[in-house]
Amino acid sequence: MELERYEGNPVLSPTDKWWENKTVFNCAAANADGKVHLLYRAQGDDYVSRFGYAATENGFDITERSSEPIYESVGDELERLGVEDPRITLIEGTYYITYTGASTCPCSEMPPSMVNPVPWRCRVGMLSTKDFKTFTKHGCILPDMDNKDVVLFPEKVGGKYVMLHRTFPNIWIAYSDDLMNWYDHKVIMRVQPGAWDCNRIGAGAPPIKTEYGWMNIYHGVDHKRVYRLGILMLELEDPSKVIGRSPKPILSPEKEYEKVGIVPDVVFSCGAVEKDGRYFVYYGGADKVIGVATMAVEDLKKVKLEKPL
Repeated sequence: MELERYEGNPVLSPTDKWWENKTVFNCAAANADGKVHLLYRAQGDDYVSRFGYAATENGFDITERSSEPIYESVGDELERLGVEDPRITLIEGTYYITYTGASTCPCSEMPPSMVNPVPWRCRVGMLSTKDFKTFTKHGCILPDMDNKDVVLFPEKVGGKYVMLHRTFPNIWIAYSDDLMNWYDHKVIMRVQPGAWDCNRIGAGAPPIKTEYGWMNIYHGVDHKRVYRLGILMLELEDPSKVIGRSPKPILSPEKEYEKVGIVPDVVFSCGAVEKDGRYFVYYGGADKVIGVATMAVEDLKKVKLEKPL
């Protein structure tokens, strides 16, 4: 089972505006008020990442787009090199946005397997909004660790808020009573030696509740640094338990806009929504543009999964 690319891709590309004339990629997505809201990462000549906003009514064609950044970090040392890779989750009537803040803050020990680590460090921040126009900043929610790929579940499980995160190179789960303080961190899925996701893995879009379990579109990277997408299914009542993962990618970089860009051979998702009987998966192509690919909701039962190692 593979995702079906929209033939009109990319749906969002850089413009001539100062803050997004280099890259537009890795967008969050939320389906509300008759349209899909997209919160995307953009870079201009200074290569500092900021967030822009766009919307689409049919899931493909962009009908709204911000002329200026809708969020950029000001005066926050933990984000002084930019804000990256937002994810949106609707929880109890409020949209919570997790994202990566890049800085030169003290880092935790880098794993021996990390080859040529980038010189900046990453912390996870959180915003909230009700209208995608005004945002409340909640600050750093994982202050003591380098971290990325944080997604929140859309409802409490067992009376607790739940997140997935990525402490290199595996996917972890954690719990909270207030969305700010997180505990009981543990690995739930590891990289698979020799597979398409053998180097690192991370949650993509926030989990979507289905009759089969919590579905997460995740990314996997091989030792050639090729980024692909797969499906991870978690148990509804206990999402720390993995039902299965897709043994083969559901999307791999094949098109020119996925293979040629700032970082070659990358498809990377931060947002997916259910709309009109289909899952719409929004993804960054080669860290330069944004595409969308879909699959029928009913086809989820056809996806073959295998238990992780």
